[in-house]
Amino acid sequence: MISYQPFFNTLLKKNMTEYQLIHKEGISANTLHRMHKGLPITTKTLDTLCFILNCRVEDILYHDKSQ
Repeated sequence: MISYQPFFNTLLKKNMTEYQLIHKEGISANTLHRMHKGLPITTKTLDTLCFILNCRVEDILYHDKSQ
């Protein structure tokens, strides 16, 4: 199972809010909703988030083999 918990931790570290991602960076609210629910996002979105947050993929998600 893919976990987006690192993403939410990275947001805190970068002092960025979900509101800023939606209204200033153009990330859709649906994308953030999907991430909260642990649903898939596209690699394009993943690339965009890495660019916006100036981080690595590992700072956005990880694969949890126990679930």
